[in-house]
Amino acid sequence: MANVSIKFNGKEFLLSCEDGQEEHLEELLIQINQKFNNLKNDLGNLGENKLLLITAVKVMDEYYETKKKVEQKKVELKNLSEKFKELKSLVYEYKDRKENEIKELNDNHYRLKNEIEINQKNYEKLIDEAADEISNFVEKANLENLS
Repeated sequence: MANVSIKFNGKEFLLSCEDGQEEHLEELLIQINQKFNNLKNDLGNLGENKLLLITAVKVMDEYYETKKKVEQKKVELKNLSEKFKELKSLVYEYKDRKENEIKELNDNHYRLKNEIEINQKNYEKLIDEAADEISNFVEKANLENLS
């Protein structure tokens, strides 16, 4: 345990604290001393006990106001976190929907491409057959004209 010597309201006090906490204790006591002196200046010398009580009440009031704000911020953070999760879920749903649409478009594209290739082959076959028939017809016609 460490000891810290402080001056409060013109009197010296020796306080103990955990090792390494000396500076923190001194900072706290400076704040309390300032609050006490401010009240003493504002209210006059009401007596040390009453000023100490008012100082303690003010410190507790600040503590509870801060605690209330922290709780409020926790609720706000929780709400933001829930909205973020909801938004994240919507983004993933949208992504999945778009991936399915892309897959469907790719499948349709593949089917259309195959259909075009089949139709092209059928068209070429039809053209070849028509050309062969025309060629045969012309040959027959030429043979009949020659005979």
